[in-house]
Amino acid sequence: MASGGSNAGSLTQWLREKGFDEDAIGRMSRRCRNLHSLDAGEATGVWDYLLDVVKIERRKLRHVVTKCPKVLTLSVGDKLIPTVQCLVTLQAKPGEVAQAIVKFPQILFHSVEEKLCPLLAFFQTLGISEKQLAKLLMVNPRLISYSIEAKFSQTVDFLVGLGIDKEGMIGKIMAKEPYIMGYSVDKRLRPTAEFLKSEVGIEGSYLQRVIMSFPDILSRDVDKILRPNLVFLRSCGFSKDQVMALVAGYPPVLIKSVKHCLEPRMKFLVEQMGRDMGEVVDYPQFFRHGLKRSLEYRHKVLKQMNSRCSLSEMLDCNQKKACVDIVMASGAPTINTEILGTYSAIEALKKFARLECPEDDLDNPFTKILPVIKSKKVLQSYSVLHN
Repeated sequence: MASGGSNAGSLTQWLREKGFDEDAIGRMSRRCRNLHSLDAGEATGVWDYLLDVVKIERRKLRHVVTKCPKVLTLSVGDKLIPTVQCLVTLQAKPGEVAQAIVKFPQILFHSVEEKLCPLLAFFQTLGISEKQLAKLLMVNPRLISYSIEAKFSQTVDFLVGLGIDKEGMIGKIMAKEPYIMGYSVDKRLRPTAEFLKSEVGIEGSYLQRVIMSFPDILSRDVDKILRPNLVFLRSCGFSKDQVMALVAGYPPVLIKSVKHCLEPRMKFLVEQMGRDMGEVVDYPQFFRHGLKRSLEYRHKVLKQMNSRCSLSEMLDCNQKKACVDIVMASGAPTINTEILGTYSAIEALKKFARLECPEDDLDNPFTKILPVIKSKKVLQSYSVLHN
Protein backbone atom coordinates (compact mmCIF):
# COMPACT_ATOMS: atom_id res chain seq x y z
CA MET A 1 0.00 0.00 0.00
CA ALA A 2 1.36 3.43 -0.91
CA SER A 3 2.13 6.22 1.55
CA GLY A 4 -0.75 7.85 3.39
CA GLY A 5 -0.39 11.43 2.05
CA SER A 6 -0.63 10.60 -1.63
CA ASN A 7 -3.34 8.01 -0.99
CA ALA A 8 -5.48 10.55 0.87
CA GLY A 9 -5.49 12.95 -2.04
CA SER A 10 -5.96 10.16 -4.54
CA LEU A 11 -8.91 8.62 -2.68
CA THR A 12 -10.57 11.98 -2.02
CA GLN A 13 -10.44 12.78 -5.72
CA TRP A 14 -11.76 9.29 -6.51
CA LEU A 15 -14.70 9.79 -4.14
CA ARG A 16 -15.52 13.13 -5.77
CA GLU A 17 -15.52 11.44 -9.17
CA LYS A 18 -18.00 8.89 -7.85
CA GLY A 19 -20.42 11.64 -6.88
CA PHE A 20 -19.67 12.16 -3.16
CA ASP A 21 -19.72 15.78 -1.97
CA GLU A 22 -17.40 17.23 0.67
CA ASP A 23 -19.89 16.76 3.52
CA ALA A 24 -20.34 13.09 2.67
CA ILE A 25 -16.58 12.56 2.41
CA GLY A 26 -16.16 14.19 5.83
CA ARG A 27 -18.77 11.92 7.42
CA MET A 28 -17.20 8.87 5.83
CA SER A 29 -13.76 9.85 7.14
CA ARG A 30 -15.13 10.08 10.68
CA ARG A 31 -16.85 6.70 10.38
CA CYS A 32 -13.78 4.95 9.00
CA ARG A 33 -10.55 6.41 10.39
CA ASN A 34 -8.24 4.49 8.06
CA LEU A 35 -10.26 5.28 4.94
CA HIS A 36 -7.71 7.70 3.49
CA SER A 37 -4.92 5.18 3.83
CA LEU A 38 -6.73 3.14 1.20
CA ASP A 39 -5.45 3.14 -2.36
CA ALA A 40 -7.94 4.39 -4.95
CA GLY A 41 -7.21 1.33 -7.09
CA GLU A 42 -8.34 -1.00 -4.29
CA ALA A 43 -11.48 1.06 -3.75
CA THR A 44 -12.18 0.87 -7.49
CA GLY A 45 -12.01 -2.94 -7.35
CA VAL A 46 -14.64 -3.07 -4.59
CA TRP A 47 -16.84 -0.47 -6.29
CA ASP A 48 -16.75 -2.20 -9.67
CA TYR A 49 -17.49 -5.63 -8.17
CA LEU A 50 -20.54 -4.38 -6.25
CA LEU A 51 -21.74 -2.33 -9.22
CA ASP A 52 -21.10 -4.74 -12.11
CA VAL A 53 -21.25 -8.21 -10.53
CA VAL A 54 -23.62 -7.83 -7.57
CA LYS A 55 -25.66 -5.33 -9.62
CA ILE A 56 -26.21 -2.70 -6.93
CA GLU A 57 -27.55 0.47 -8.55
CA ARG A 58 -25.04 3.33 -8.61
CA ARG A 59 -27.28 5.59 -6.52
CA LYS A 60 -27.81 2.87 -3.92
CA LEU A 61 -24.12 1.97 -3.94
CA ARG A 62 -23.27 5.55 -3.00
CA HIS A 63 -25.71 5.17 -0.11
CA VAL A 64 -24.00 1.91 0.97
CA VAL A 65 -20.53 3.48 0.91
CA THR A 66 -21.71 6.61 2.73
CA LYS A 67 -23.41 4.51 5.40
CA CYS A 68 -20.55 2.02 5.74
CA PRO A 69 -17.35 3.35 4.10
CA LYS A 70 -15.41 0.44 5.58
CA VAL A 71 -16.85 -1.63 2.72
CA LEU A 72 -14.22 -0.06 0.44
CA THR A 73 -11.44 -1.62 2.54
CA LEU A 74 -12.59 -5.21 1.95
CA SER A 75 -10.55 -7.57 -0.19
CA VAL A 76 -12.48 -8.53 -3.30
CA GLY A 77 -10.91 -11.97 -3.65
CA ASP A 78 -10.60 -12.96 0.00
CA LYS A 79 -13.84 -11.51 1.40
CA LEU A 80 -16.35 -10.06 -1.06
CA ILE A 81 -16.50 -12.89 -3.59
CA PRO A 82 -16.79 -15.74 -1.02
CA THR A 83 -19.45 -13.87 0.99
CA VAL A 84 -21.55 -12.97 -2.04
CA GLN A 85 -21.27 -16.50 -3.46
CA CYS A 86 -22.43 -17.91 -0.12
CA LEU A 87 -25.46 -15.61 -0.15
CA VAL A 88 -26.24 -16.61 -3.73
CA THR A 89 -26.26 -20.31 -2.74
CA LEU A 90 -29.22 -19.52 -0.47
CA GLN A 91 -31.28 -19.67 -3.67
CA ALA A 92 -31.91 -15.95 -3.52
CA LYS A 93 -33.87 -14.45 -6.39
CA PRO A 94 -32.09 -12.12 -8.82
CA GLY A 95 -31.45 -8.79 -7.17
CA GLU A 96 -32.13 -9.99 -3.60
CA VAL A 97 -28.45 -10.20 -2.63
CA ALA A 98 -27.97 -6.63 -3.81
CA GLN A 99 -31.02 -5.53 -1.81
CA ALA A 100 -29.73 -7.32 1.30
CA ILE A 101 -26.36 -5.55 1.06
CA VAL A 102 -28.06 -2.18 0.60
CA LYS A 103 -30.21 -2.79 3.69
CA PHE A 104 -27.34 -4.03 5.86
CA PRO A 105 -23.85 -3.49 4.36
CA GLN A 106 -22.30 -4.95 7.51
CA ILE A 107 -23.38 -8.40 6.30
CA LEU A 108 -20.21 -8.33 4.19
CA PHE A 109 -18.07 -8.29 7.34
CA HIS A 110 -19.64 -11.36 8.93
CA SER A 111 -18.46 -14.88 8.32
CA VAL A 112 -21.65 -15.90 6.58
CA GLU A 113 -20.47 -19.45 5.90
CA GLU A 114 -19.64 -20.09 9.56
CA LYS A 115 -22.89 -18.58 10.85
CA LEU A 116 -25.30 -20.16 8.37
CA CYS A 117 -25.05 -23.78 9.57
CA PRO A 118 -25.87 -23.14 13.26
CA LEU A 119 -28.48 -20.55 12.23
CA LEU A 120 -30.17 -23.01 9.89
CA ALA A 121 -30.14 -25.73 12.56
CA PHE A 122 -31.76 -23.38 15.08
CA PHE A 123 -34.47 -22.18 12.72
CA GLN A 124 -35.27 -25.70 11.54
CA THR A 125 -36.32 -26.49 15.10
CA LEU A 126 -38.89 -23.69 14.68
CA GLY A 127 -40.23 -25.20 11.48
CA ILE A 128 -38.36 -22.85 9.14
CA SER A 129 -36.85 -24.50 6.08
CA GLU A 130 -33.60 -23.53 4.39
CA LYS A 131 -35.57 -21.80 1.64
CA GLN A 132 -37.59 -19.82 4.19
CA LEU A 133 -34.41 -18.86 6.06
CA ALA A 134 -32.95 -17.57 2.81
CA LYS A 135 -36.03 -15.40 2.33
CA LEU A 136 -35.81 -14.12 5.92
CA LEU A 137 -32.15 -13.20 5.49
CA MET A 138 -32.87 -11.36 2.26
CA VAL A 139 -35.66 -9.38 3.95
CA ASN A 140 -33.78 -8.81 7.21
CA PRO A 141 -30.06 -9.46 6.61
CA ARG A 142 -29.29 -8.14 10.09
CA LEU A 143 -30.36 -11.57 11.39
CA ILE A 144 -26.91 -12.88 10.47
CA SER A 145 -25.36 -10.59 13.09
CA TYR A 146 -27.46 -11.78 16.04
CA SER A 147 -26.38 -14.32 18.61
CA ILE A 148 -28.48 -17.46 18.85
CA GLU A 149 -28.09 -17.66 22.62
CA ALA A 150 -28.34 -13.97 23.50
CA LYS A 151 -30.99 -12.95 20.99
CA PHE A 152 -32.96 -15.67 19.23
CA SER A 153 -33.38 -18.02 22.18
CA GLN A 154 -34.69 -15.21 24.41
CA THR A 155 -37.32 -14.22 21.86
CA VAL A 156 -38.42 -17.81 21.34
CA ASP A 157 -38.68 -18.39 25.10
CA PHE A 158 -40.77 -15.23 25.42
CA LEU A 159 -43.22 -16.33 22.71
CA VAL A 160 -43.47 -19.81 24.21
CA GLY A 161 -44.30 -18.14 27.53
CA LEU A 162 -47.29 -16.49 25.83
CA GLY A 163 -48.57 -19.91 24.84
CA ILE A 164 -47.28 -19.77 21.28
CA ASP A 165 -45.69 -23.17 21.53
CA LYS A 166 -47.34 -25.42 18.97
CA GLU A 167 -45.15 -26.81 16.23
CA GLY A 168 -44.46 -24.30 13.48
CA MET A 169 -46.23 -21.35 15.15
CA ILE A 170 -43.08 -19.33 15.88
CA GLY A 171 -41.79 -20.06 12.40
CA LYS A 172 -44.99 -18.63 10.93
CA ILE A 173 -44.62 -15.52 13.07
CA MET A 174 -41.07 -15.00 11.83
CA ALA A 175 -42.14 -15.51 8.24
CA LYS A 176 -44.74 -12.73 8.67
CA GLU A 177 -42.52 -10.41 10.68
CA PRO A 178 -38.78 -11.11 10.08
CA TYR A 179 -37.80 -8.08 12.16
CA ILE A 180 -39.36 -9.31 15.41
CA MET A 181 -36.16 -11.11 16.41
CA GLY A 182 -34.29 -7.82 16.45
CA TYR A 183 -36.33 -6.24 19.24
CA SER A 184 -35.44 -6.41 22.90
CA VAL A 185 -37.69 -8.74 24.86
CA ASP A 186 -37.53 -6.62 28.02
CA LYS A 187 -37.69 -3.18 26.41
CA ARG A 188 -40.23 -3.77 23.66
CA LEU A 189 -41.89 -7.18 23.26
CA ARG A 190 -42.85 -7.86 26.89
CA PRO A 191 -44.17 -4.32 27.62
CA THR A 192 -46.33 -4.52 24.50
CA ALA A 193 -47.73 -7.92 25.46
CA GLU A 194 -48.49 -6.65 28.97
CA PHE A 195 -50.27 -3.62 27.50
CA LEU A 196 -52.45 -5.84 25.32
CA LYS A 197 -53.34 -7.97 28.33
CA SER A 198 -53.84 -5.36 31.03
CA GLU A 199 -55.20 -2.33 29.14
CA VAL A 200 -56.85 -3.80 26.05
CA GLY A 201 -58.05 -6.95 27.79
CA ILE A 202 -56.75 -9.47 25.27
CA GLU A 203 -55.38 -12.56 26.97
CA GLY A 204 -54.86 -16.28 26.49
CA SER A 205 -55.94 -17.72 23.17
CA TYR A 206 -57.17 -14.30 21.98
CA LEU A 207 -53.70 -12.83 22.51
CA GLN A 208 -52.13 -15.77 20.72
CA ARG A 209 -54.43 -15.30 17.73
CA VAL A 210 -53.70 -11.57 17.57
CA ILE A 211 -49.95 -12.19 17.58
CA MET A 212 -50.22 -15.00 15.04
CA SER A 213 -52.33 -12.91 12.66
CA PHE A 214 -50.40 -9.65 13.12
CA PRO A 215 -47.04 -10.17 14.90
CA ASP A 216 -45.97 -6.65 13.93
CA ILE A 217 -48.09 -5.35 16.80
CA LEU A 218 -45.56 -6.65 19.33
CA SER A 219 -42.82 -4.44 17.93
CA ARG A 220 -44.75 -1.18 18.27
CA ASP A 221 -44.06 1.33 21.01
CA VAL A 222 -46.77 1.37 23.67
CA ASP A 223 -46.58 5.06 24.62
CA LYS A 224 -46.02 6.48 21.12
CA ILE A 225 -48.45 4.35 19.12
CA LEU A 226 -50.62 1.80 20.90
CA ARG A 227 -51.91 3.80 23.86
CA PRO A 228 -52.86 6.92 21.81
CA ASN A 229 -54.90 4.69 19.49
CA LEU A 230 -56.58 3.02 22.45
CA VAL A 231 -57.42 6.43 23.93
CA PHE A 232 -58.94 7.51 20.61
CA LEU A 233 -61.12 4.41 20.31
CA ARG A 234 -62.44 4.91 23.82
CA SER A 235 -63.06 8.60 23.11
CA CYS A 236 -65.34 7.50 20.26
CA GLY A 237 -67.53 5.81 22.85
CA PHE A 238 -66.46 2.21 22.38
CA SER A 239 -66.69 0.15 25.57
CA LYS A 240 -63.79 -1.97 26.80
CA ASP A 241 -65.41 -5.10 25.39
CA GLN A 242 -65.99 -3.40 22.04
CA VAL A 243 -62.38 -2.21 21.87
CA MET A 244 -61.25 -5.74 22.65
CA ALA A 245 -63.45 -7.05 19.83
CA LEU A 246 -62.05 -4.45 17.42
CA VAL A 247 -58.44 -5.31 18.21
CA ALA A 248 -59.10 -9.05 18.12
CA GLY A 249 -60.89 -8.69 14.78
CA TYR A 250 -58.43 -6.28 13.19
CA PRO A 251 -55.18 -5.84 15.21
CA PRO A 252 -53.77 -3.06 12.95
CA VAL A 253 -56.44 -0.75 14.38
CA LEU A 254 -53.98 -0.14 17.22
CA ILE A 255 -51.20 1.05 14.92
CA LYS A 256 -53.09 2.96 12.22
CA SER A 257 -52.69 6.73 12.25
CA VAL A 258 -55.43 8.37 14.30
CA LYS A 259 -55.25 11.57 12.27
CA HIS A 260 -55.05 10.06 8.79
CA CYS A 261 -56.98 6.81 9.17
CA LEU A 262 -59.12 6.19 12.24
CA GLU A 263 -60.59 9.65 12.83
CA PRO A 264 -61.66 10.44 9.23
CA ARG A 265 -63.20 6.99 8.79
CA MET A 266 -65.19 7.18 12.01
CA LYS A 267 -66.35 10.66 11.08
CA PHE A 268 -67.44 9.48 7.62
CA LEU A 269 -69.21 6.44 9.07
CA VAL A 270 -71.34 8.46 11.48
CA GLU A 271 -71.81 11.81 9.73
CA GLN A 272 -71.98 10.83 6.05
CA MET A 273 -73.10 7.21 6.09
CA GLY A 274 -75.46 7.73 9.02
CA ARG A 275 -74.46 4.44 10.59
CA ASP A 276 -74.04 3.45 14.20
CA MET A 277 -70.45 3.01 15.32
CA GLY A 278 -71.43 -0.38 16.71
CA GLU A 279 -71.47 -1.69 13.14
CA VAL A 280 -67.69 -1.37 13.11
CA VAL A 281 -67.48 -3.80 16.02
CA ASP A 282 -69.21 -6.39 13.84
CA TYR A 283 -66.87 -5.58 10.97
CA PRO A 284 -63.48 -4.33 12.31
CA GLN A 285 -61.93 -4.63 8.83
CA PHE A 286 -63.79 -1.39 8.09
CA PHE A 287 -60.56 0.46 8.97
CA ARG A 288 -58.66 -1.45 6.29
CA HIS A 289 -60.56 0.13 3.41
CA GLY A 290 -59.51 3.32 1.67
CA LEU A 291 -61.68 6.35 2.39
CA LYS A 292 -61.80 7.80 -1.13
CA ARG A 293 -61.42 4.73 -3.33
CA SER A 294 -63.64 2.38 -1.36
CA LEU A 295 -65.86 3.87 1.35
CA GLU A 296 -66.99 7.01 -0.45
CA TYR A 297 -67.52 5.29 -3.80
CA ARG A 298 -69.56 2.41 -2.45
CA HIS A 299 -71.59 4.59 -0.12
CA LYS A 300 -72.41 6.76 -3.14
CA VAL A 301 -73.68 3.69 -5.00
CA LEU A 302 -75.96 2.65 -2.14
CA LYS A 303 -77.23 6.18 -1.67
CA GLN A 304 -78.12 6.56 -5.33
CA MET A 305 -79.92 3.20 -5.27
CA ASN A 306 -81.67 4.20 -2.04
CA SER A 307 -80.51 0.85 -0.67
CA ARG A 308 -78.80 -0.38 2.45
CA CYS A 309 -76.67 -3.37 3.34
CA SER A 310 -74.19 -4.34 6.05
CA LEU A 311 -70.63 -3.00 6.06
CA SER A 312 -69.26 -6.44 5.23
CA GLU A 313 -71.62 -6.81 2.25
CA MET A 314 -70.66 -3.34 1.12
CA LEU A 315 -66.89 -3.73 1.45
CA ASP A 316 -65.93 -7.41 1.28
CA CYS A 317 -65.31 -7.49 -2.46
CA ASN A 318 -63.00 -5.89 -4.97
CA GLN A 319 -64.01 -2.77 -6.88
CA LYS A 320 -65.06 -4.59 -10.06
CA LYS A 321 -67.21 -7.03 -8.13
CA ALA A 322 -68.57 -4.39 -5.75
CA CYS A 323 -71.44 -3.13 -7.88
CA VAL A 324 -73.05 -6.49 -8.53
CA ASP A 325 -72.52 -7.69 -4.94
CA ILE A 326 -74.04 -4.54 -3.49
CA VAL A 327 -77.03 -4.82 -5.78
CA MET A 328 -77.64 -8.45 -4.83
CA ALA A 329 -77.19 -7.74 -1.11
CA SER A 330 -79.67 -4.89 -1.31
CA GLY A 331 -82.47 -6.97 -2.81
CA ALA A 332 -82.02 -7.16 -6.58
CA PRO A 333 -83.00 -10.47 -8.19
CA THR A 334 -80.32 -13.02 -8.94
CA ILE A 335 -79.06 -12.77 -12.51
CA ASN A 336 -79.50 -16.08 -14.33
CA THR A 337 -76.14 -17.12 -15.80
CA GLU A 338 -77.91 -19.17 -18.48
CA ILE A 339 -79.56 -16.00 -19.78
CA LEU A 340 -76.22 -14.23 -19.78
CA GLY A 341 -74.62 -16.95 -21.87
CA THR A 342 -71.03 -15.94 -22.60
CA TYR A 343 -71.47 -12.50 -21.04
CA SER A 344 -70.35 -12.01 -17.46
CA ALA A 345 -72.42 -9.61 -15.38
CA ILE A 346 -69.58 -7.14 -15.14
CA GLU A 347 -68.72 -7.20 -18.85
CA ALA A 348 -72.36 -6.73 -19.79
CA LEU A 349 -72.73 -3.84 -17.37
CA LYS A 350 -69.62 -2.28 -18.85
CA LYS A 351 -71.05 -2.41 -22.35
CA PHE A 352 -74.38 -0.88 -21.35
CA ALA A 353 -72.76 1.75 -19.10
CA ARG A 354 -70.54 2.85 -21.97
CA LEU A 355 -73.42 2.60 -24.51
CA GLU A 356 -71.40 0.12 -26.55
CA CYS A 357 -74.40 -2.19 -26.87
CA PRO A 358 -77.78 -0.89 -28.10
CA GLU A 359 -80.94 -1.92 -26.29
CA ASP A 360 -82.37 -3.58 -29.39
CA ASP A 361 -79.34 -5.81 -29.94
CA LEU A 362 -81.25 -9.09 -29.86
CA ASP A 363 -78.05 -11.10 -30.35
CA ASN A 364 -76.90 -10.00 -26.93
CA PRO A 365 -78.54 -12.34 -24.39
CA PHE A 366 -78.12 -9.72 -21.67
CA THR A 367 -80.71 -7.56 -23.45
CA LYS A 368 -83.41 -9.90 -22.14
CA ILE A 369 -82.90 -8.75 -18.57
CA LEU A 370 -82.22 -5.08 -19.32
CA PRO A 371 -85.59 -4.00 -17.81
CA VAL A 372 -84.62 -5.67 -14.53
CA ILE A 373 -81.23 -4.00 -14.58
CA LYS A 374 -82.78 -0.60 -15.22
CA SER A 375 -85.48 -1.01 -12.61
CA LYS A 376 -82.91 -1.80 -9.92
CA LYS A 377 -80.57 0.98 -11.03
CA VAL A 378 -77.70 -1.44 -11.48
CA LEU A 379 -76.61 0.42 -14.58
CA GLN A 380 -76.50 3.77 -12.82
CA SER A 381 -74.64 2.33 -9.83
CA TYR A 382 -72.02 0.79 -12.07
CA SER A 383 -71.52 4.14 -13.79
CA VAL A 384 -71.02 5.85 -10.43
CA LEU A 385 -68.34 3.36 -9.46
CA HIS A 386 -66.37 3.65 -12.68
CA ASN A 387 -66.66 7.31 -13.63
